[in-house]
Amino acid sequence: MTENSTPLSPVQRRALRAAAHHLNPVVSISQKGLTPSVLAEIDRCLKAHELIKLRLYGIEREVREPLFVEICTALGCAEVQHIGNLLVLWRENPKDAAVQEFPEGRTALAPARRRKDPPATKKQAAARSEARSRKH
Repeated sequence: MTENSTPLSPVQRRALRAAAHHLNPVVSISQKGLTPSVLAEIDRCLKAHELIKLRLYGIEREVREPLFVEICTALGCAEVQHIGNLLVLWRENPKDAAVQEFPEGRTALAPARRRKDPPATKKQAAARSEARSRKH
């Protein structure tokens, strides 16, 4: 664990490992190592997803752990798991990041709400409409 990273309890770590199991690696680190552009891409992915998986190509075993620590220190994220050439990182997004500002001063909640599926038949649409009118 690094100074900047969020300490995780064993229960949290276990839950994050389980959630990351099905994820595909979103960033690959290879021959040139941890360049500023790779670090910026990892940061963007953490902002978008919170929990990400990285794959290392051609990085010696002795270098992997210090690389993991360097990433976590630079980005303030937590080490979830390190197995072979795969690294799993987590960083919680700030709570107020869900509200996005628009130039006109309007705000919208992100992610957008999903609409209900349209009814399959006209009969179902009429039944829904009737049910809504009874509620109000």
